[in-house]
Amino acid sequence: MSSEVATILMVDDHPLFRKGLKQLLELEDSLKIIAECSRGQDALEIVKNNEPDLILLDLNMQGLDGLETLRMMRAQGVTARIIMLTVSDNDADVIHCIRAGADGYLLKDMEPEDILDKIKQVVLGRMVISERLAEVLATALRKPDRSDDNLLATLTSREYEILMRIAQGYSNKIIARELGISDGTVKVHVKHLLKKLNMRSRVEAAVWMVNKQKN
Repeated sequence: MSSEVATILMVDDHPLFRKGLKQLLELEDSLKIIAECSRGQDALEIVKNNEPDLILLDLNMQGLDGLETLRMMRAQGVTARIIMLTVSDNDADVIHCIRAGADGYLLKDMEPEDILDKIKQVVLGRMVISERLAEVLATALRKPDRSDDNLLATLTSREYEILMRIAQGYSNKIIARELGISDGTVKVHVKHLLKKLNMRSRVEAAVWMVNKQKN
């Protein structure tokens, strides 16, 4: 783990779960909860003034649900990493969330130690999906109507280099360091390559690329 402390916002309408998760996260000196709330609308207000590094977002909440909250956050330009932490293992929920810009999807019935480990991986810039959902996502993101070679041909050599590293789970900071460019330049390239591939999130692009490499 980095010596830097990652700030976290918890959004979940179950107080008991929030309490348990908070106790779990407090075991790690590198993680710090700066806010928690039970409603999506409250979360939108919190990130306006103090955007955390990571947002743990429940899917099924009263009022504004997690998916709509996620979409609104991304529409507002929130760049924090957002992880869905939910009881729903519905295929459609997983796919909709990843396509809406989630950086990962974890199930609440995972072992606490596994949840903590996945959260630490996200802080390092990796994507995280509960293991039993990974194949669901990979299958859903296969798009036989797309010409993979034609899509890749639209990318510049630099965009392709960055896409390959995204597929390996590298964060913008690590990619920037490896290629000798700034974080901001990496962000611009990522934005352009996602637009060319007609994808909404780097996780979708990563899964698509990993799946292509297997075929």
